[in-house]
Amino acid sequence: MVFLDKPVVLAFGGNALLPDSLSPGAQEERAEAFARALGALLPERAGMALVHGNGPQVGRILLRIEATKDRIPPETLDILVAETQGSIGYILAKALRNRIPQREIAAVLTQVRVDPEDPGFESPSKPVGPFYTDQDAAGLQREQGWRMAKAPGKGWRRLVPSPRPQEIVEMHIIREAVRSGHVVIAGGGGGIPVVKKDRLAGVEAVIDKDLTASLLAVSLDAQKFVILTDVMAVFERFGTPWQRPISSLSAREAARLMERGDLPAGSMGPKVEAAVSYVRKTGQRALITDLDHMARALESRAGTWIYP
Repeated sequence: MVFLDKPVVLAFGGNALLPDSLSPGAQEERAEAFARALGALLPERAGMALVHGNGPQVGRILLRIEATKDRIPPETLDILVAETQGSIGYILAKALRNRIPQREIAAVLTQVRVDPEDPGFESPSKPVGPFYTDQDAAGLQREQGWRMAKAPGKGWRRLVPSPRPQEIVEMHIIREAVRSGHVVIAGGGGGIPVVKKDRLAGVEAVIDKDLTASLLAVSLDAQKFVILTDVMAVFERFGTPWQRPISSLSAREAARLMERGDLPAGSMGPKVEAAVSYVRKTGQRALITDLDHMARALESRAGTWIYP
């Protein structure tokens, strides 16, 4: 059966679904709360695609790798993204199936093609993994060739490339499932980063999950694109005594804020960029909010709507 209405795409960070905690019980509880909240967003006559982050989860795997590196060969980042797509997909699919048993739920292992000539490979910018001391960081830079960045008061972290997504390899499968009214978890962690010359090959990189979600929403011609973050809305003068939420922005106004540097690249910037890209290519609106305010935001009583 093919549903007539256009689907919805929802993107959310790893912390929005799973708290930075080692407790499996806390993860299950958060997934259940997340599944309940989705009831306000899931259309009756259309499917949905969910794109999750995986920052905290990959970070924990890297800590395990660090603790066992002398006994077990470390895995590459593309493999780690695949592992988190499986684990988070399982937890989320189970919670959703328990909550909405009338819908089919599936997690799709998703590869995302990037350009091997992307400038991001020349200038790694995404911090991943544990913090290192000055001495350990210097050794890793010398022995592994890693790029490192220092966080004040915390130590050094590895920087990896963050190329832009070009193509979702499993797009046909995702499209067919969503058009049939199913809920598909796809593009987790921004997707498994691959390049293609004569064949597909994984690369050491991390793709921004909001940009992948925007690409997915455009490819599906979604009726709505929602990005969940850890604050209620986009804020003007965020972090100052004068901060205030912005209820709506045109795509042009949002682009102007990004050009002025008002939306940092490490936080709200990629989310607004992803929303603007979707809005301009589809003519539909996009919403940025948090899980607790999502129901109110869908009624335009919270969050930030970005419109053409």
